[in-house]
This record gives sequence, structure tokens and C-alpha cells, in this order.
Amino acid sequence: MTRVLITGIGSFTGPYIARELGRAGFEVFGLSQNPETSEHARVLVGSILDPATLEEAIKVSRPQVVIHLAAVTYVPHGDVGEIYQTNVVGTRNLLDALSRQEVIPEKVLLASSANVYGNTEAAALDESAAFSPENDYAVSKVAMEYMARTWSDRLPISIVRPFNYTGVGQASKFLIPKIVSHFKQQKAVIELGNTDVTRDFSDVRFVGSAYRELVEKAEPGEAYNICSGEGHSLHQIIETMNDIAGYKISVTVNPAFVRENEVKKLVGSNSKLLGLCPSLERMPIRDTLEWMYSDDTM
Repeated sequence: MTRVLITGIGSFTGPYIARELGRAGFEVFGLSQNPETSEHARVLVGSILDPATLEEAIKVSRPQVVIHLAAVTYVPHGDVGEIYQTNVVGTRNLLDALSRQEVIPEKVLLASSANVYGNTEAAALDESAAFSPENDYAVSKVAMEYMARTWSDRLPISIVRPFNYTGVGQASKFLIPKIVSHFKQQKAVIELGNTDVTRDFSDVRFVGSAYRELVEKAEPGEAYNICSGEGHSLHQIIETMNDIAGYKISVTVNPAFVRENEVKKLVGSNSKLLGLCPSLERMPIRDTLEWMYSDDTM
């Protein structure tokens, strides 16, 4: 049975990936800073910023595959130092610890971000697109990718670049859960920031399936977009929720929520991913929104 270690198991994405891997017969371990319970993984307490606990978790799990999710993922995160320390130095700690094991993992998947591409007029960005980061989060992910290249002679590293995705369990500070929550509460008005944006939204269940496939099929040295291949404007999302909820919400712009250097359009090409994993089934954004709207936990 293949052993997989997921750092950041307690993140929004971690449980979905663990479930997919568990169902597929993998032995799943998770790394978390806090004690966690998981139906599909044995969770070990440790931090990528604490080399001692990180080393211990690796020795216990003896992973053949590592999926590195642990990161600061919220773009307007207030502590810039924490963004770089976690996303760059923390990742380096992980790679250093893995490279010193008696048995090197067969595959290491590092979660980067589509934010590395920044603003562009391209209809759909493929993995060869130039980096053009627009914020500290994106810069940290670019730095992480370049740093990881220096370990490519010692570890079989593949890069995963997810575009925006959402689903049940995502924190309400993120855009889609905030919108869905307002509709579930039947609020008349929602305050948003930049409204003239278009994003490539995927369902977190699709993302979990993509990681499961990449565990088996990703090639070292390659990067893979995880995306739907379709762009949806914020206005389209609101209109779809108007239809699902059966009433029209009023949108106002709150200047406090407006981000400087906002990426206006971010849509990806999934040709490489689907060429490698043709059985992956994408989910329409309406299905995702209906799932979130009907869930009692949100």
C-alpha cells in the first residue's frame, strides 16, 4: 500500500484529497499544527516551520508520496512576513528534510498557485505562461517554485498550480462562500470589493480527484494547472445565485474591500491535465453553488 503524507491536512483542500486517496486504497498520513481527526488519514502534529516536529512526522509516515499543501493561502493576509516564511522557508524545510531520508519519496507534489501568472489578456493560460505576480502571496509562490528547482536533482518534484476553487468547508472570508452565505441568510445587500473580475472556478471535489490522479501520473520537473478551463465573471456568479435562491441581491462596492493590483482575469488551460488524466470529470459552477447553498453546515 502506497503511503502518502499530506502537509496542511487541516486545510480546506486537505480532507477532500485524503478522502480521494483513502477510497483509492492509499495509506494516508497528514501533518497539522494542531491535533486533528480525520476519517481518511492518520494525523501527525507538526509544523513545516519547526524542523524537529517535521522530521519526526516524516520518519513516522515514511512517505512514498508527499503532497505539500501547508501554506498561507489568503491573498490579503495581513502578515507579509508570515506569507514568505511559511510559503518559502517552510517549503524549503520540507524539501531539506525529505532529501535527508534514507528512502527518498517517489513523488513530491508542491501546491503553487495560478496567481503566479498575474494579469494577462490571454484567453486561457497554459503552464508555459510567463510569471507576472501582482501581490505578496503570488510572489511567495513564484519564489517557492524557483527555490524548489534547486532541489530537483535530489527530489522528484512536480508543481501543481490550482486556479480558484471552492466548495463546502471553505472559510467565509473567501469570495464564493461569502456570497453563498449572504443568500442563505436571505440578506438584501452584499458589500464586495473589485466586481469587474473574471475567474476560473473549480469544485474542490474535482481538485481532490485531480490530486489523486497526479499522485500516480505526474512527472518530475513538470507543472500542472488544475482548472475548469472556463471563466466566470463575478456578475455571472451573482446572477446564478439569484436564480438558485429565487431572489435578487443588491451589490454595493465597499472601498475597504477593494484590492490594489487586483488580477482582473485569471482563466487557465486544462489541456495538459486532461491529456494526462482524461477520466477527470469537471463540475459546472452552478452544481457547486447549489451544493454549497443546500449544505446545512455553511
